[in-house]
Amino acid sequence: MAASRNRAFLIVMDSVGCGGAPDAAAFGDEGANTLGHIAAACAAGVAEQGRSGPLKLPNLDALGLGAAIRFASGTTTSLTATPRGRWGAAQEISRGKDTPSGHWELAGVPVPWDWTYFPNTVPAFPADLTALVCNLAGTTGILGNCHSSGMPIIAQHFVEHLRTGWPICYTSADSVFQIAAHEEAFGLDRLLKLCAELAPHLHAMKVGRVIARPFVGTPDNFKRTANRHDYAIAPPAPTLLDWAADAGRATHAVGKIGDIFSMHGVGKLWKGKNDADLFDHLDRLGGEAEPGSLTFANFVEFDSLYGHPRDVSGYARALEWFDARAGTFLQALQPGDLALFTADHGNDPTWRGTDHTRERVPVLIAGAGAGEIGLCAFTDVAASIAAHLNIPSHGPGKSFL
Repeated sequence: MAASRNRAFLIVMDSVGCGGAPDAAAFGDEGANTLGHIAAACAAGVAEQGRSGPLKLPNLDALGLGAAIRFASGTTTSLTATPRGRWGAAQEISRGKDTPSGHWELAGVPVPWDWTYFPNTVPAFPADLTALVCNLAGTTGILGNCHSSGMPIIAQHFVEHLRTGWPICYTSADSVFQIAAHEEAFGLDRLLKLCAELAPHLHAMKVGRVIARPFVGTPDNFKRTANRHDYAIAPPAPTLLDWAADAGRATHAVGKIGDIFSMHGVGKLWKGKNDADLFDHLDRLGGEAEPGSLTFANFVEFDSLYGHPRDVSGYARALEWFDARAGTFLQALQPGDLALFTADHGNDPTWRGTDHTRERVPVLIAGAGAGEIGLCAFTDVAASIAAHLNIPSHGPGKSFL
């Protein structure tokens, strides 16, 4: 297969779903619609903190975002532009609504197993797992041991954590084991070592990720730091990143991508303290990435800062900020470049609870003409990018280009 100078940028807007998943009811999410409900809240004037008025996403809407929402879920929003890009919606088959499932499938590999989830009980973890954590941490107990989101459980156990030195362990509706600890009192290196040593045991149980959640500060003024690290189970088969690397192409991972794929197929990893830093990397790669290269980026703050805390105004602000940055990035693309914007799942900030939501996701493409794709599979994203790069596709997907 002849080499191609075409470059591809796969950009995941973490949790930016658009509703309409036919199996949403099986996940307790029938009617969830991240983009649709945010747009409705903005139109109703109830998402006014730090922004105002209807949701304004002119650059993504010009690619087909409003059309993708209407197609996926039948929801009409303030996003009414006539698409100038290729657009559609993707549907997941993996039996989860989590980060690894969504990203792996977008990269061509559906999850072939059922994930292990911890029950929403107190305690949530089996006694032998708790004992293992204590043994590895060198403590006589753990704190938490329940379902929770991160900031509330840190606030609840902060003082006891400092007094006892016990790690704060919690989970969610995802297949995940999270450990929060104070970077100074517990020690960042100690936390990372604990998670790294624990991860193989959890992966053997088919728990998708062990996540280190370091924080700093005092009980009345604390924050989580950028030193989070995900110890994810390795993908079950080579992904788009491997396909590109095996074909001799340069690969760049921006943000969480290196963690999600256990660095398989990753040539260079670019991380930052926040999504603004990550977009700086994406802008730079738009100018500097090698001919024929693949850049795979994740922007996590939609999910972590606004979806899980159920902050509608914050989510809308983040979307509008991202749209402005995307407009500048798109203007700088070179001939032969393809930029594909999508998501890995939903996290409707108007929904009950604090967990991800099972949804279809938008697929918006610049650099491949205009027109409707319709409904595609997550795996079709990988096949289409492989086709653009002119490299072999080894997954079940089919190109829509």
